[in-house]
Amino acid sequence: MSHNWWLDACRAVDQAACDQALARQQQLTKPAGSLGRLERIAVQLAGLQGQLKPRLDQVSIAIFAGDHGVVAEGISAYPQAVTGQMLQNFVGGGAAISVLARQLNAQLEVVDLGTIDLHLSLPGVRHLRVGAGTANFAKAPAMTREQGMQALQGGRESALRAAAGGAQLFIGGEMGIGNTTAASALACALLGCPAIELSGPGTGLDAAGVRHKAEVIERALALHKGLADDPLQQLFCFGGFEIAALVGAYLGCAQAGITVLIDGFICTVAALVAVRINPDCRDWLLFGHCGAEPGHRRVLAELDAEPVLELGLRLGEGSGAALAVPVLRLACDLHGQMATFAEAAVADRPA
Repeated sequence: MSHNWWLDACRAVDQAACDQALARQQQLTKPAGSLGRLERIAVQLAGLQGQLKPRLDQVSIAIFAGDHGVVAEGISAYPQAVTGQMLQNFVGGGAAISVLARQLNAQLEVVDLGTIDLHLSLPGVRHLRVGAGTANFAKAPAMTREQGMQALQGGRESALRAAAGGAQLFIGGEMGIGNTTAASALACALLGCPAIELSGPGTGLDAAGVRHKAEVIERALALHKGLADDPLQQLFCFGGFEIAALVGAYLGCAQAGITVLIDGFICTVAALVAVRINPDCRDWLLFGHCGAEPGHRRVLAELDAEPVLELGLRLGEGSGAALAVPVLRLACDLHGQMATFAEAAVADRPA
């Protein structure tokens, strides 16, 4: 890429459409504000789509996968081979996100940024092979700048494919053994937090495992302390290839004018990186849920985000965001299909 595309302007929100949608909400046959968040969601989507009655018929889901060198520090309950095995499960239709995508009639693409097996070749998976997983960030930066740029670009291209397919909503998901450790380290670097505050069980660590994970992260934060306060550099230092791809996808969507629904802790950390790089992308981000991972609530608060659901989820792979789609669709249906007081010949409150 010849220019810093990630800094390009994001699509402007259509304020006139927002105002018209808000006015419509005041006229629907219900007490003003009685549908709470659903009203605000419908108005927000109207502004993002530039139309009075927004729709979410076309949903695009992209799962980004990559392996993590920090697994060598013993921070995961699962072996690294699971990353590649789950790619097979995604395209085979057996994973949670595969089931959800079918139920939502959503497009699902699976992108392997770099598992430990660079010879992995699965029908239906896009293998970008940025590297055989990241380096162990407790000993060296996770990726080179060149690898980071490739991963960012991989995410952006996924967003552009979604745009070309007419997507009205984009969900990014992730898969990568060790990636809650990478996300926690990255969040600590971005927020200046001690590791123990943002370290959780991930795929199922016990209390001793969580303490060990926090110690590994503290070591890594000390090692990379000289890092400039540059979110892109922090991403390349601690992140995974799949986290970088999420960042690229979120920025690409905001620039193309596609609403993004953010999934769990790892995706929310990627959203924080995207907002730190290009603050205007924040307008395009909705948040699907608040998960069980302890750092999630802290990062949501930093983004001033109001998640749609809270179901104690900690699966990842885009599942929490996918579960929120029916709520968003119903918000659009209520906004678009309810009668106004005038249409229904129902008496409104006296002015």
